[in-house]
Amino acid sequence: MGSGILPDLWTLILIPLCAVVGIAFSLIQWVIVSRVKVSVEKQSPPASNKNGFSESLIEEEEGINDHSVVQKCAEIQNAISEGATSFLFTEYQYVGIFMVAFAVLIFLFLGSVEGFSTKGQTCTYDSTRMCKPALATAAFSTISFLLGGVTSVVSGFLGMKIATYANARTTLEARKGVGKAFIVAFRSGAVMGFLLAANGLLVLYITINLFKLYYGDDWEGLFESITGYGLGGSSMALFGRVAGGIYTKAADVGADLVGKVERNIPEDDPRNPAVIADNVGDNVGDIAGMGSDLFGSYAESSCAALVVASISSFGINHDYTAMLYPLLVSSMGILVCLLTTLFATDFFEIKSVKDIEPTLKKQLIISTIFMTVGIAIVSWVALPSSFTIYNFGAQKEVKNWQLFLCVCVGLWAGLIIGFVTEYYTSNAYSPVQDVADSCRTGAATNVIFGLALGYKSVIIPIFAIAIGIFVSFSFAAMYGVAVAALGMLSTIATGLAIDAYGPISDNAGGIAEMAGMSHRIRERTDALDAAGNTTAAIGKGFAIGSAALVSLALFGAFVSRAEILAVDVLTPKVFIGLLVGAMLPYWFSAMTMKSVGKAALKMVEEVRRQFNTIPGLMEGTAKPDYATCVKISTDASIKEMIAPGALVMLTPLIVGIFFGVETLSGVLAGSLVSGVQIAISASNTGGAWDNAKKYIEAGASEHARTLGPKGSDAHKAAVIGDTVGDPLKDTSGPSLNILIKLMAVESLVFAPFFATHGGLLFKIF
Repeated sequence: MGSGILPDLWTLILIPLCAVVGIAFSLIQWVIVSRVKVSVEKQSPPASNKNGFSESLIEEEEGINDHSVVQKCAEIQNAISEGATSFLFTEYQYVGIFMVAFAVLIFLFLGSVEGFSTKGQTCTYDSTRMCKPALATAAFSTISFLLGGVTSVVSGFLGMKIATYANARTTLEARKGVGKAFIVAFRSGAVMGFLLAANGLLVLYITINLFKLYYGDDWEGLFESITGYGLGGSSMALFGRVAGGIYTKAADVGADLVGKVERNIPEDDPRNPAVIADNVGDNVGDIAGMGSDLFGSYAESSCAALVVASISSFGINHDYTAMLYPLLVSSMGILVCLLTTLFATDFFEIKSVKDIEPTLKKQLIISTIFMTVGIAIVSWVALPSSFTIYNFGAQKEVKNWQLFLCVCVGLWAGLIIGFVTEYYTSNAYSPVQDVADSCRTGAATNVIFGLALGYKSVIIPIFAIAIGIFVSFSFAAMYGVAVAALGMLSTIATGLAIDAYGPISDNAGGIAEMAGMSHRIRERTDALDAAGNTTAAIGKGFAIGSAALVSLALFGAFVSRAEILAVDVLTPKVFIGLLVGAMLPYWFSAMTMKSVGKAALKMVEEVRRQFNTIPGLMEGTAKPDYATCVKISTDASIKEMIAPGALVMLTPLIVGIFFGVETLSGVLAGSLVSGVQIAISASNTGGAWDNAKKYIEAGASEHARTLGPKGSDAHKAAVIGDTVGDPLKDTSGPSLNILIKLMAVESLVFAPFFATHGGLLFKIF
């Protein structure tokens, strides 16, 4: 078997070093962005025409240092930042209470497995050895759960702060050209991407090494307790995604239905009372929620791989470097993404609007190609040429090149899913243009075409995931599936940078409109936003695809840990679980959709009330009451996040305790199979409706101009489709991938308790 070329000492140094490099790079980007002043100071003239100062874009506005415009931008930025910060603090107070309560539950349940005994116990997978007591696993799982939760919350909060810091700066740079505005938005997204990827890696690495001081040679117990890290990350992400999604879509639907359809005023018009709440929502939903979500995916895929590796030859032989292979892959990912980012910010320049989307797509392609080489290097230096992987009770022999292919399968499957998602959601292609064309005959045909597009868009991603699973499992069993998920997420820093770029550009457009800047500025920010819309859909495709692989890997680890010999769907215990599990994503989606509907209803009534009762509001001589709309969104999202969150968190506990591990395995399989399909179709349907509306508004082609302009019947039908799709693409769809991951990781953490004390109903009857 042997060991890899890379010495353990180098592994100890390289992983934290890469994380520190990632943090340093994000801080450099932050410093560059901060040079754009949101103040009335006179700015010095630019030194060069690099990055957007080409002749076609140099059309500077008259009065570029117009103090009133800069002042307005600063005021709007502060209002958005304060609203987002206030909401997140309120959300985190509630989430903090849950975290403490659930941490106590983890300790009590896992501690009771051996009756809170402090004596060592026989190892689960090797009866000839003694492992640390169950009480230690309970204590350390609780600590890692809290660490994962805190890291997830910090990731989301930092992302929101960066986005609200960058939005007005992007608007101000748009006066100089679309290229300059793009650079500011993209650099700001990179700050979030690298901070999150590096922090997640660093905290996990430090946690493993600190826990190792106690566990010593008991790697089985050590990595079992580390799974709490993934549980903490995803449980916080669930509440962040649901609450943020309800907040942003309640405001968005309210603003669009009354503003665009009834009052025929532009998007982000300062007369619209819901406009500040809408822009705050972009930051708490699309930024903070998404940041926590992708952090959770990263933490869980790492934990799933580490758990399986700990009971394979890596763990048995205490091969430290090979054991930390998942962390080395993530470390390489940070370096690759750093190099890739330079292609967008320094090596090439955006010369016109049509360059924006290709530049963002090239980021995905370049990072994937470079990462393939990076994975090959890591696999060669870190892995022995041959080793064994635990495969449901047996040890399967695997070669290092096979594991390399497993990671690559995940990496390239992610790219395929990303580009299929783009094809179905970008208005540059026929599917979205067909949806836009259907608006000629009203909202009903628009809805029918949009739903059909969403269902059809599931086909290729599911084949990509299925092939990825088959190949990776054939090569390296469940460990192969776990590292395939990690491969899909290995370029998380670039993915997040592209994802965060969208809401920043969206906010920049809103600020331009509210500050009364010229139509040309708004056109530039709209061009940035349209590209961001498509890349956001690509990001959601990555998140859903990786969630499917992560969930399967966690499911395999759960089945092994719970000592289930086979999951037989023909047994009633398992089949009833399958049916209930397949139903859960529908129940969850119903809850989140209705929550958005109820909150949007209140928002529409409030916006209508203000337009009808505030004299001079439509004329622009009176100011709307923004604060009331912000309060409606905040109150609704905090109240409505509790029930969907409880459904996801309590289901594995109730099923495991009362029906046992076999039924729970059925529930996990059922929710995975149906959840992935609904999540992809919901996200793509919503994305297509949104871009169909933008296609008509932009009027960039002859076909689009026959459907427009803004305010036409076709445009109103497109706005209705967009508002129907809003909760699908930004609340229910993205939250579903957390549902399938979270239930799987929670089941894995509580597996020792369920295996010992679960199935009470079947024991009674």
